[in-house]
Amino acid sequence: MSHPEDQAGTRRDFLYYFTGGAGVVAAAGAVWPLVNQMNPSADVQALSSIRVDTSGVEPGQQLTVKWLGKPVFIRRRTEDEITAERAVDISTLPDPLARNANGQDGADASDENRALDEGGEWLVQMGVCTHLGCVPLADAGEFGGWFCPCHGSHYDLSGRIRKGPAPENLPVPPARFDGDDLILG
Repeated sequence: MSHPEDQAGTRRDFLYYFTGGAGVVAAAGAVWPLVNQMNPSADVQALSSIRVDTSGVEPGQQLTVKWLGKPVFIRRRTEDEITAERAVDISTLPDPLARNANGQDGADASDENRALDEGGEWLVQMGVCTHLGCVPLADAGEFGGWFCPCHGSHYDLSGRIRKGPAPENLPVPPARFDGDDLILG
């Protein structure tokens, strides 16, 4: 037969464990909203990817879309534009790197390494000047590409810096084709 003192000790242990467990659950319930509020909101997650229909873009035209709060230039180049950009001597460029998130790290700034497709018809790049973050104007400047009027940076039709204070080429974001007319970023 058990003694009353043994039963009291068992009940006391149970109450300690139960109270401690309830305290842990209550603390976790209080801390979870604080941790969860640090996750990105639904609108931010929706902006992290983009789908752009390019079926209406003719050669020589450009679309500007917003991705992650920044402008992205999507240009469909003509055969003449592609030929002219592929003829540029890479050794004359201020920034010799492609800055292409889709290619190899450290690749040179040749037009082939900056275009989205092998033929060079599509060019996708961030539309933010690498000097101070201004948005360059399309179809402007000495090289027919983009011109940042704030401080005079000139980019060619491959998005490479050719003249002015900008230190780097316009970066190429991660992008790929899904079918013939849909670009995913």
